[in-house]
Amino acid sequence: MKSENIIQTRSFAFAVRIVRLCQFLTDQKREYVLSKQLLRCGTSIGANVEEAIGGQSRPDFLSKLSIAYKEARETMYWLRLLKETDYLSETQFTSIHADGEELCRIITAIKKTTSANS
Repeated sequence: MKSENIIQTRSFAFAVRIVRLCQFLTDQKREYVLSKQLLRCGTSIGANVEEAIGGQSRPDFLSKLSIAYKEARETMYWLRLLKETDYLSETQFTSIHADGEELCRIITAIKKTTSANS
């Protein structure tokens, strides 16, 4: 039996949260531009993790994981901007931002471990 892949599980769960947040932003706040940016990069993290898992080589794996990290950092930017422009309350922001920061830490750890084992 295969063990759970924590980055795969967490990045997918994060993408689900991002989709729901974007639905809230468009339905309740009538915000369409920033939420579209957030949707694109927030869901891209998991997609790039999936591509990394299916990578053809260690360099390919690291490349896709690096893209996932960059998308995660961009997501943090849009979340901060949405909070500072009052589209998100402090409470709404804190939880999802913490999850995003955790994804960044996990991805960084995986990249370091993979590079060290090369």
